[in-house]
Amino acid sequence: MFEISVEETFAAGHALRGYKGKCENPHGHNYRLRITVRGPELDSTGLLYDFVHLKQVMHAVIEGVDHKFLNDQPPFDVLNPSAENMAKYFYEEMTRRMNGAQNGAAITRVDVWETDTSKASYFPGDIR
Repeated sequence: MFEISVEETFAAGHALRGYKGKCENPHGHNYRLRITVRGPELDSTGLLYDFVHLKQVMHAVIEGVDHKFLNDQPPFDVLNPSAENMAKYFYEEMTRRMNGAQNGAAITRVDVWETDTSKASYFPGDIR
């Protein structure tokens, strides 16, 4: 089994709906995002998944939230913009845009840091 990861940062604001505390007020974070891809075999070039393409997909999804107030951006205009929900959002959007890899490579983990010491992770349901 092979595994690769890429990381990127972005800034965004949000307010947690229904939260009783200071995070219910509008505030911002400098987020860090890590996408991890795992698969059983390499392609003919010796790659699990091209880092360049993975970063392009990541940047395309980040573009929709970077320097924005998340509560105003779909799906977070309805879905609470918690780090947990953001991790699942990045998984779903990136998986859709990657269109599957022929060698079985797939996203197996998404980590979203709100601060240097606080992060949320999402794992797809079929990964153990």
